[in-house]
Amino acid sequence: METLLRLAIQKSGRLQEGSLELLKEAGLAVNNSRDQLKARARNFPVEVLFLRDDDIPQYVEDQVADVGIVGENVFLEKKRRNHIIRKLDFARCRLSIAIPRSEQYTGITWLEGKNIATSYPVIVKDFLSKHGISAGIHEISGSVEIAPGIGLADAICDIVSTGSTLLSNGLKEVEQVMRSEAVLIGGSSLEPDKQAILDKLLFRIEAVKSAHNNKYILLNCPNEAIQKITSVIPGMNSPTIMPLSKPGWSSLHSVVDENDFWEKIDLLKSFGAQGILVIPIEKMIA
Repeated sequence: METLLRLAIQKSGRLQEGSLELLKEAGLAVNNSRDQLKARARNFPVEVLFLRDDDIPQYVEDQVADVGIVGENVFLEKKRRNHIIRKLDFARCRLSIAIPRSEQYTGITWLEGKNIATSYPVIVKDFLSKHGISAGIHEISGSVEIAPGIGLADAICDIVSTGSTLLSNGLKEVEQVMRSEAVLIGGSSLEPDKQAILDKLLFRIEAVKSAHNNKYILLNCPNEAIQKITSVIPGMNSPTIMPLSKPGWSSLHSVVDENDFWEKIDLLKSFGAQGILVIPIEKMIA
């Protein structure tokens, strides 16, 4: 009987699309039809379980699933016997406290003695305790933003992406409790065969994420500027340099981190680089 790694992902919601896209980019062919609870990858020994995200940490702890993809906020809220294997760099958001726009916020002490509605009571309790604030916590699921408007709470603590939902409900963000993103979690140690499958999957994920974070750059430059330019974009090992038909000029190929992209482009231009092309990388293996 073939060994399969059981991977739990969100059945529906903001994490499902990103999880399936990551698996696709990692080369896994997974069919996802409506109301499907599990699916076998056609070309990789992984079985995907489609579950409620709040349930995934428990399923991983109980070894029903070997690993799972959840929001970091869910991982911290549930406090199961799980650990983060890798942060996945998608579904970024923040967990924040918001109050009615009509209120004058004077700092975190404003929350003293107030009632806060949230779906994340454990995280909120830890946050308030850290700051020495005593407040009531009302645990509710769904439609948290309506709580101040109906008199249930003075403030809320909920996931914020763009802030448009807060705005439409007459609320303003006043405290950031934590930043969150999708994470791959695991429970107890895996059997050697399953660990080998997970290692292969992690290798593919790393190649995908490295490609997302880097760009392939091609440029032409005068030969006397090569040393300066290679000090700015050294590449994975060293840049590729090829002579051009124009005397005294070369073509230089390298890799640049997307976070430093614009700053480095301006610097490269100041060194005399011309004809700069920046190309997305599909996969990147060091």
